[in-house]
Amino acid sequence: MSTEKMPENIALLHFGEEQLRKRSIGVVEADERLLLHFQITERSMDVLDVFRQMRTDDENVRVVQMLGLRMFNALACATKLTLSGYYLFGAHILRDVIETVFLVDLFRTDRGAITRWRHANDKVSGKEFLPVNVRITLDKRDGFTSKKREELYKLFSALAGHPTMASVAMLRPKGMDAMNGPFVDPNALEANASEMGRLAVQVGEHIIAFASEDRSEFVLQIVEPATTFTECKRRWIAKFYSDAVGE
Repeated sequence: MSTEKMPENIALLHFGEEQLRKRSIGVVEADERLLLHFQITERSMDVLDVFRQMRTDDENVRVVQMLGLRMFNALACATKLTLSGYYLFGAHILRDVIETVFLVDLFRTDRGAITRWRHANDKVSGKEFLPVNVRITLDKRDGFTSKKREELYKLFSALAGHPTMASVAMLRPKGMDAMNGPFVDPNALEANASEMGRLAVQVGEHIIAFASEDRSEFVLQIVEPATTFTECKRRWIAKFYSDAVGE
């Protein structure tokens, strides 16, 4: 067994991250709006956890359960990175949630698409299930013409998905030079938290809808987390979108 220890600077970095996390939590708990974003994220993750545990022999349902597990882990990682001051990479993970929740939304209303996705070769997968094609299909289904899904995806791609000048700003605390390692910036914290909250609402809605359209025992198992999620979602919408109408 090795007697070597973890490099000191790695341990010091972790210590610093934990101190920044405490500061970030202080910022969140002092702001009702920020706190609500993390509350709806937690409720959405509760829904995902219960959905994961549902027993089924349906391979299509199992596929969506695995996508739910992916979103649970992504939301957990985005939370950890955001609270620790790694805003760029917290946002990068949220882009993965965007792609996955759009796919789940498609599967929710087109169960046959799950089977096609499971068995698709590269040619078919590229034609039907590339993120851009999934967005187009969803917009056609919903009758949306404003391309808000595309705008959201492009925003995350520019800020966190690719090395761009826009992404450089996420490595620079407000009024300071870019720096190695994490830092606390309330503006960046709010930006990540608000986008995570918006995605968490979509995740919870689509998973509840998918589960509720299946077997009756699914509905019984998910009713409690669905109820607490829906109550929190009402407060979240009332706070941020009380006057919003439409898509």
